[in-house]
Amino acid sequence: MSDLPRKAVTRTAKLAALPLGFAGRATWGLGKRIVGESAEIVGRELQQRTAEQLFKVLGELKGGAMKFGQAMSVFESALPEEIAGPYRAALTKLQDAAPPMPTRTVHAVLEERLGAQWRELFVEFEDKPAAAASIGQVHRAVWHDGREVAVKVQYPGAGEALLSDLNQLSRFARLLGPLIPGMDIKPLIAEMRDRVSEELDYALEAQAQQAHAEEFADDPDVVVPAVVHQCDQVLVTEWIDGIPLSEIINDGTEEQRDRVGQLLARFLFSGPARTGLLHADPHPGNFRLLPGDPDGDGEWRLGVLDFGTVDRLPGGLPEPIGVSLRMTLDGEADPVYELLCTEGFVKESIELDPDAVLEYLLPIIEPARVEAFTFTRSWMRSQAARIADVRSPAYQLGKQLNLPPAYLLIHRVTLSTIGVLCQLGATVRLREELEAWLPGFVAEAEPDEEEPAAEA
Repeated sequence: MSDLPRKAVTRTAKLAALPLGFAGRATWGLGKRIVGESAEIVGRELQQRTAEQLFKVLGELKGGAMKFGQAMSVFESALPEEIAGPYRAALTKLQDAAPPMPTRTVHAVLEERLGAQWRELFVEFEDKPAAAASIGQVHRAVWHDGREVAVKVQYPGAGEALLSDLNQLSRFARLLGPLIPGMDIKPLIAEMRDRVSEELDYALEAQAQQAHAEEFADDPDVVVPAVVHQCDQVLVTEWIDGIPLSEIINDGTEEQRDRVGQLLARFLFSGPARTGLLHADPHPGNFRLLPGDPDGDGEWRLGVLDFGTVDRLPGGLPEPIGVSLRMTLDGEADPVYELLCTEGFVKESIELDPDAVLEYLLPIIEPARVEAFTFTRSWMRSQAARIADVRSPAYQLGKQLNLPPAYLLIHRVTLSTIGVLCQLGATVRLREELEAWLPGFVAEAEPDEEEPAAEA
C-alpha cells in the first residue's frame, strides 16, 4: 500500500544519483569554458540545470527529501542574485505541492484508521488533495456536523522514507553546501532526522495545534484552526481559506507584504510566551493571509497551519536571548561576551576579542536597531556573503563560535523567518514585537533609591 517509496532501492538510487549529476554538470561546465564561453554564462546554466534536477527529485520523493527542500527554500533570499533566479521557481514549487498519492491509498488509510463506515463521518469528501506535503496530504471535506474541515492523511511508510532520505542526504551534505552560502547543511539534516518521530505523531501535533487554537481563539491578528478529530495517521482540523504566502511573495501588494511580515514576526515571538510552544516549521506553505472578517473589513489576519514540528519552551524564549540582544544594541561588548561564554556560544577552550564579537553581531541585528526595517534579498545576501567570505574577519570569527543544542531549533526558526521576511520584502516594526514578547529585551527598571528621611 505504500506509495512513498514504491521500493526503497528506487528512492536510494534517485538520491544517490544527485551528486553524480552535480559532478557531471561540473564537467560539462568545464568543457564549455574550454571552448570559450564566459564563466558567468556557464555558471548560470550550471545552476539552472542543478536546480531543475535537485528539486525535481526532491519533489517526486516527498518524505525527508522534500522536507529538506522545503527547509532550504526559506533561505533562497540568501543566494547571490546572479544564481537565485533558477532556484526561485523550483524552490517555490516545494512549498505548497507535491505529486499526490493515489485515491485508493487515501481511502485505504481512512478505512483502516476511521473504520469501514468512514464516509458516514463526512457530508462531503474531496478525493483530489488540496495540498501535499512531506509526510502527508490534505483533503478538503465537510464534517458530519457541517463544519468545513481539512483532513490530513499520512503517507503509508512515511517514517521509513523520512529516515532513509535524510540518511542518504547526510552522506553528501557537503555537495549540497554551495546551494546556501554560509550555511552548514549537515546539522540541518541531523536535526530533521532527530525530529522525525515527533512529526509522524499526529497526537502530538493535535495537542500543539489545539493549544494554539485555544490561546489565539479571540486574537484579532492570528487564526489557528481547531482540531476536530485525531487518530493514528489521520488529523482532521477546521478548514481556513486564505492566500498562500507563496502567492504574496510573488504577486502581493506592498500593504499585504508588510502586514503579513508584521504578523509573522508577532507570531514567532508571541507564540512561546503565550503557549510555551514555538512553531518550528516557518516555510511559506504553512501560512495564509486571511481577510479581517467574513465581509472583508478590517486588517488582514495571519492563518497558521501545520504544528507537526514545535519546540517546547515552557518559560517562553530563553531570557539570555533578549538580554544579549539588548546589550549588543547598547554596545556593551564585555557583558555580551561574558553572557555568550556562560550560555556556551563560546567554548571554554576558545578566547575571542569581545569588541570583535560585538562587531560581528551588530550587522545581523540591524533590524532591531530601528523603529521599522525593510527586509530585502540584497540585505540577506550581504549578510550571507559577509559570513561566508573566507577572507573576511567575520568568517574567521564565525567559525569559532558555537551553537548550543538548546538553541539550535530557535536559531533555525529565527533564520527561516527572516528568510521569509526577505522574500516578502516586508517593512516590519520588529523592535516593537521584541519589546512586547522577548524576555530580557527590555531592561528591568532600577528600584528608586530611598529618599533620605526629612530632618525633624
